Amino acid sequence: MRLTNIVWTTALIAAAIILTAVLSTASLGAVTGGDAAPGKTAAQVARGKYLVDIMGCHDCHTPMKLGPNGPEWDMTRALSGHPEQLVMPPAPVQQAPWLASMGMTMTAWNGPWGTSFTKNLTPDKETGLGDWTVEEFIATMKTGRERGKGRPVLPPMPVQNLAALTDSDIRALFAYLQSLPAIKNRTPQPVEPEEKK
Repeated sequence: MRLTNIVWTTALIAAAIILTAVLSTASLGAVTGGDAAPGKTAAQVARGKYLVDIMGCHDCHTPMKLGPNGPEWDMTRALSGHPEQLVMPPAPVQQAPWLASMGMTMTAWNGPWGTSFTKNLTPDKETGLGDWTVEEFIATMKTGRERGKGRPVLPPMPVQNLAALTDSDIRALFAYLQSLPAIKNRTPQPVEPEEKK
């Protein structure tokens, strides 16, 4: 009789451990958008949000709008890049000692490199980072080239600073960006400077 009680007690403890593991995995998936794969833990997403906030990613990738107290980020378009519907006229001619100019949304920039438009960082598969892999994102940050092999990432993106990030922090950034709501917003391609045309 005692042996039977020990067997049943052991079986109940084992079942409780298994059930706890299953429920923990399910809750982790709920916190991370249903994907409990490595790279998308709640702690990693939180670290990525922290990095986005302190690195000033919103400064250029979230369009500005006029609010009651002046310019403010349009958080309904958070990190979606230059607004697709805002077609920019040719940039003013730069004269020394001026080096660059920017659009009123802070998403279009012009200087010796030509005109650049900030990218959509949301996980939209057609217009954002939705079809990117974390390896492509790391390669972009480390090389200063799109997906690590495409065109150069242009100013004002601080590529020299981003290259110093650890792979772990870049993975956290990517995990956070992938956790955002996808916003469909096709940003324009860069425009070469006049002397290169």
